[in-house]
Amino acid sequence: MKKIFLLLASCLCLLLTNCKQTNTVEKDSTTATEHPSATEAISDLSIYNLPSTWTTQDGKNLELKDLQGQVLVMVMIYTSCKAACPRLVADMRHIEERVTAKNKDKVKYILVSIDPEVDTPERLKAFAKENKMDGNQWIFLRSTETNTREFAATLAVNYKKISPIDFSHSNIISVFNTKGELDYQQEGLGIDYAPTIKEIERQLALLH
Repeated sequence: MKKIFLLLASCLCLLLTNCKQTNTVEKDSTTATEHPSATEAISDLSIYNLPSTWTTQDGKNLELKDLQGQVLVMVMIYTSCKAACPRLVADMRHIEERVTAKNKDKVKYILVSIDPEVDTPERLKAFAKENKMDGNQWIFLRSTETNTREFAATLAVNYKKISPIDFSHSNIISVFNTKGELDYQQEGLGIDYAPTIKEIERQLALLH
């Protein structure tokens, strides 16, 4: 009888221990889902509402909402361009070099291809390396033609294929705040991008 009692007592202790461990795990899980960055509300104007999936120069898939919480500087280009795009790429590099705010690691510089058929992840990777834009702050994206057109409309970027290897397109650099809302745009080639840099740094100053 004594042996049976001891056995029942041991089983009860083991059961209570397991329940306690389970409760602790569930509490930690709840805490993780309440992280501010995961619950921050976005407006109807946010690009994070777009359901499109994109592929980076590293072959990784992402949705635009994966970039939430960072200031985004975007331009649309294509890698075989010999006219405007090299200037836009240089302007992006110039902007990145001149941003000196303490939170500058919270900025992502994103180049979106308007020629996804040619601009494979491998091509984008090589292009990034050729232009010394292979740091973590640089992201090159490609998607389907439909997703690309939809996103171009969001940026008010117009583009049209004028030959098998050439496009005519707008030359616009856009700044988005941490909620994915279009905050500022500047159009042109080789112009003074001081206002764009100032706006990027203003957005960074709003970060906690």
